[in-house]
Amino acid sequence: MSVEIPILTDVVMIFGLSSAVIIASHRFRIPPVIGFLLTGVLAGPYGLGLVGAVDEVEIFAEIGVILLLFVIGMELSLAELQRLKKPVFVGGAAQVLLTIAVLELPFMIYGVGLGKAIFIGFLAALSSTAIVLKLLGEKAQLGAPHGRISLGMLIFQDVAVVPMMLLIPLLAGTADNPWQSLGELLLKAVLVGAVLLVAARKVIPRVLEAAIRTRSRELFLMTTLGLCFAIALLTSSVGLSLSLGAFLAGLIMSESEYSHSALEGVLPFRDVFTSIFFVSIGMLLDPAFVLAHLPQVLGLAGAVLVLKAFLAALAGRLLGYPWHVAILGGLCLCQIGEFSFVLAGVGMGNKLLSPVEYQYFLAVAILTMAVTPFLIAAVPAISTRLVKLMPPGLKAEPPKAEQEDLHDHLIIAGFGLGGHHLARAAKAAGINYVILEMNPDTVRRERDRGVPIMYGDASQAAVLEHINVTKARILAVVISDPAAIGRIVATARAQNPALHIVVRTRFVSEIEPLMQLGAQEVVAEEYETSVEMFIRVLSTYLVPRGDIERFVREIRAEGYGMLRRPVLNTADACNLGGVCSSFGATVLRVVPGAFVEGKSLIEARLRKEHGLTVVAVQRDGRTSLNPDPEWVFEAGDRVHVFGEQDLISEKAALFIGAEGDTWN
Repeated sequence: MSVEIPILTDVVMIFGLSSAVIIASHRFRIPPVIGFLLTGVLAGPYGLGLVGAVDEVEIFAEIGVILLLFVIGMELSLAELQRLKKPVFVGGAAQVLLTIAVLELPFMIYGVGLGKAIFIGFLAALSSTAIVLKLLGEKAQLGAPHGRISLGMLIFQDVAVVPMMLLIPLLAGTADNPWQSLGELLLKAVLVGAVLLVAARKVIPRVLEAAIRTRSRELFLMTTLGLCFAIALLTSSVGLSLSLGAFLAGLIMSESEYSHSALEGVLPFRDVFTSIFFVSIGMLLDPAFVLAHLPQVLGLAGAVLVLKAFLAALAGRLLGYPWHVAILGGLCLCQIGEFSFVLAGVGMGNKLLSPVEYQYFLAVAILTMAVTPFLIAAVPAISTRLVKLMPPGLKAEPPKAEQEDLHDHLIIAGFGLGGHHLARAAKAAGINYVILEMNPDTVRRERDRGVPIMYGDASQAAVLEHINVTKARILAVVISDPAAIGRIVATARAQNPALHIVVRTRFVSEIEPLMQLGAQEVVAEEYETSVEMFIRVLSTYLVPRGDIERFVREIRAEGYGMLRRPVLNTADACNLGGVCSSFGATVLRVVPGAFVEGKSLIEARLRKEHGLTVVAVQRDGRTSLNPDPEWVFEAGDRVHVFGEQDLISEKAALFIGAEGDTWN
């Protein structure tokens, strides 16, 4: 006898329709988040009415929000907050407070109360972490200056959601004594924080370690999710929010050595439930309302996009970035974010939004999110145009001191990891060099250390003139902004036709355009990674080192062209009839109770009976090459064995003890 489960029908409908919409979205290069919102619009009560269990779907959506905040807490970590403290706490705070303050005024003039006006500012201040970080990551722009601006402000926004949710009852005036209520909330937050701090240091690590020791992925995942929901339930039970508990649980987990394993297990659940969250948001939108109020919706959406972009750019300027970079960061943050939907739902429950105002909010928020992918895709073109149109006074100022003594020098554009290593090598080789960097904090810090670094945009002719680009020998471009790289190459080539330009980029497809702009050498990360991969693979198969190096030289000589059609003559590379490919060297660790423990090399008969040759043994930090037959194995020895790979896998049992730990 079969029993029909109503919610199951709706779940099947949601997932089936989502799959179809996401396929269509992928075809038209629309982010999945927009596809989920459209799914909700189509399936909701205002659309085709395909889903009836709206309340149950909202429960799933609430789980999605909890998991989303939990993952954000794990990904942030206290160390990450410390590293990005200025972009986060200065830039992020400026962006949020400016948005709230500026939007508060017109609504108060319009007659809206102070609490409601501040709440509307809350809704507008948040941007979409899910959309922005995904798009910037795909386009390799997270390391660019505008990417750093966006990341810092998004982190602050995600953290600011928690106090915003706590303040909603106060803004709504539902508390009898607002200041007393706020004090009680803060006291509860402190007490819960103290309890969680003790648990984070004394209890949770032991619980996680106990789960890890079982080597059961299922148990570890259940323990991780159990801790997340338990802490969320704790905060909710004392009058705080579920979201706050989830975020705190994530921060606690981020300090654990098992956080990466936990994150890997939770991510699929987060993706599924947050997808349902976006579907549930789309279900709330009334398309008929949007069509009936289309001019107002478009006007509000346009105003939000322009105002948020400008205010975020202003916050970027406070961080010391030039106007055109700050504006690009503002364009990335001009949409309404996913957590605004959470705040709006809480605000509806506290009578801060009427049903009509809620529909306006939904329409404007979804429209701004839908526009964002196209704005970010246009960022390189917008950046180029802004540089041309900007008055000289608004562009990045050139270095203050002219470098008249610089000649035959190296110019390094960018001081990330690549620029740091290049500068270190130049210093060791006695090469005169100067660095241009767009991050003002990096410039101040490194200049105090005596590094010849200056603040400036290498794509501007005035900046290059001040560092004597006409007398330089080499320009090395090691930044992460593809659009800026092209401008730098073109500007430098126009000023010094004899300059040797070396560029680092991400993809092989970007090599040819940069060569046409004037770069002599372009190093693609994608290419170099693939070269390193095949070097290691062929080395493991014991292809002679000389043959590998010859192959690498051929690829480099052909300017990466061979990478797309690699042909390796295995007959030349390995003259052992292919036999060498079946051999390899492996390190095995002797664990207590192993067959070889306490036996000498001759007693273990590893070569005669098992086909394994011991070439070295590491013990107590010392390495013994070709140990003599009387060598006695001890637990903890790291044994380097050579033989056929299949045989090594089979004979690894000789080194297994009660713990089953073999591989180092």
